[in-house]
Amino acid sequence: MLVAIKEIEVRYAETDQMGVVYHTNYLVWMEIGRTALIQELGFNYAELEKAGYIAPVLDIQASYKKPVRYGEKAIVKTWVEDYDGIRTVYGYEILSEDGEVAVTGMTKHVCVKKDSFRPVPFKRISPEWHEAYEKAKK
Repeated sequence: MLVAIKEIEVRYAETDQMGVVYHTNYLVWMEIGRTALIQELGFNYAELEKAGYIAPVLDIQASYKKPVRYGEKAIVKTWVEDYDGIRTVYGYEILSEDGEVAVTGMTKHVCVKKDSFRPVPFKRISPEWHEAYEKAKK
């Protein structure tokens, strides 16, 4: 199973009044992790969009375990949890700089035609991308 690892330096603007990362910023970090995973697999999401396809979020889940604070570094781990040819579930683990789990989560996406939002199998759009996801999934 391929796991992409991305380090995030926590910026002041990402924190709340308590000095901890505001909860929605973890969702942004998940997107950063997802992009890193796609790039490690040899693909580019922007190219998918240029070809007329998008992969919107169907579902998202995050469980907060431990705060991450300004001035710390967070490590975002991302992998393909499940893939059925149309839907992709990404898994995430965000660690504090001391290596403890701060957040776990998942996002579920479906590939659709940009103009109609009709689901399209990845295999038809990009057999290479489909094969990479089949190999990368948990």
